[in-house]
Amino acid sequence: MRQISAPELARLLAEPDADAIQLLDVREDWEYEIAHLPDSTHLPMQRVPAELDRLDPDRPLVCICHHGVRSLQVAMFLSHRGFDHVMNLAGGIDAWSREVDPGCAVY
Repeated sequence: MRQISAPELARLLAEPDADAIQLLDVREDWEYEIAHLPDSTHLPMQRVPAELDRLDPDRPLVCICHHGVRSLQVAMFLSHRGFDHVMNLAGGIDAWSREVDPGCAVY
């Protein structure tokens, strides 16, 4: 499992095969409503174990939270469950808002 910066994720999402990447936002509902990446799957952290079938273990997956701590825990959990292509967005949606998309709300 590797850490990925917001600019690195932006580059990956700009590539032609970007639709292969799963974006998993593990924040709470109220946080997701404030700001999120387009096409991300919203699955709050506590629901991940019960809803693993919503995720494809064979596709690259980037875990996202507010600052990268909860998503790191989920990324490690998924890595131990057979997800071989898991990345964590270091700095979370906050880093995305500050480094890539200033139109994405900061909270």
